[in-house]
Amino acid sequence: MLTTDGPAVFDDVTVPPRTSRLGSMLDRLGVTGRLAQDGLLAALVMLVTAGMMAVLFEIVLAIEGVEIGSAQGVVLAVVSCAQALPLVVRRVRPLLCLGLVVACQVAIIAATPPEMSNGGIPQFIAAYTVGTLLPPRRAVAITSAAVAVGVFAALVVSAAAGVSPLLPVAVNLFQGLVAYVVGALVGGAVATRRSYVDLLRLRAADLVRTQQATTRAAIVAERSRMARELHDVAAHHLSGLVVQAAAVERQIDSDPAAAKKGTAWIRGQGKETLDSLRLIVGVLRERPSVEDDGHDAPPPGLAALDGLLRTARTLGTTVDLVRAGRPRELAPIADAAFYRVAQESLSNARQHAPGAALRMAVRFGEREVSLEVVNEPVVDGTPTDSTRRGMGLIGMGERAQLVGATLTTGVTPSGGWRVLLTLPLHHEPGSTVSQGAADTPALTEGGQG
Repeated sequence: MLTTDGPAVFDDVTVPPRTSRLGSMLDRLGVTGRLAQDGLLAALVMLVTAGMMAVLFEIVLAIEGVEIGSAQGVVLAVVSCAQALPLVVRRVRPLLCLGLVVACQVAIIAATPPEMSNGGIPQFIAAYTVGTLLPPRRAVAITSAAVAVGVFAALVVSAAAGVSPLLPVAVNLFQGLVAYVVGALVGGAVATRRSYVDLLRLRAADLVRTQQATTRAAIVAERSRMARELHDVAAHHLSGLVVQAAAVERQIDSDPAAAKKGTAWIRGQGKETLDSLRLIVGVLRERPSVEDDGHDAPPPGLAALDGLLRTARTLGTTVDLVRAGRPRELAPIADAAFYRVAQESLSNARQHAPGAALRMAVRFGEREVSLEVVNEPVVDGTPTDSTRRGMGLIGMGERAQLVGATLTTGVTPSGGWRVLLTLPLHHEPGSTVSQGAADTPALTEGGQG
């Protein structure tokens, strides 16, 4: 990761640059861009330096009893103020900025009496900027070199003046370590904190994206579940209504009494369909109303197969049910899955193999429970729609996968269709094998959709 004042990059993911309060305030005042803002900083440092030089000449030198010539004083004041100018490019060209500051500091050391030390603010700011923009080791190495340049300059000036270099070297070494090295370390600490904040912002953004993806996935899953429920209920009840309505149409003139009974059955079946659809739509509401409490019952399970078969027989379907083994209580979601698979199998047989006899078997074994639905081939050779692929097999496969069961579908050797749903008892959730749904490209005579 490279720490800059611009966008931070973590593993090729860019985080937008942060905006400080001071930067926002300067933007509102019209001082925008790095050069403009750093230019304002350089001007402020220059004014502060000019004030410090006035205090130095008027008070400090008088107290210390040090005399400086007028030409030497002018050079010292001008160079000290000019040392703030390189700060204009401190974030654009940090090394150039530091180099110019060090050059000015050498001139200041040359114009200052050996027993004195001058400078500090521009040095600290330049070193701080280097610490924020460069890796820590490189920043410390560069600022240490700047300290060495200042110490060497003090040594040369002391030798030229014929004074002991011990005090000038010690003073400039201490001043350089504080201004350059400490400034770089402070900058590095600030850069580390900024990187940590950027990382937190990145993680927060990732959490938001993850939450949004999870929400979208939940919405898609809920839509799929609702589609399966609507398909199962609508296909089962409405196919029966269509069959019974056709029978009533044929009997309305020849047998009015039978037509009347058929109409009553259609009315009752329609009410049952509305109740089922109302139950499904009710789960979309945030708060079910009090009057809807009667419609909030759980979906039916294997215990409701007898009623399902009675309805199928009323519609003219020949179906036999065989139960084997000791019945066991299943989880509600698994129990509902078995019921819906049986319901869908009956609806598909009625649609794609009208008139064919069905055999349904529910077997409870020691390690598994299974549901098998087999329909015989169509006797009259009525063609089936082999080009349409509905949601029947897909919905059954999704339900099986949801409860960790195995769904096997396919054509029987006699030309009929077989659906087998097997659920291991005390199982771990596993994947669904939907042989027919995946492997059968088209429907054959007696096939399902």
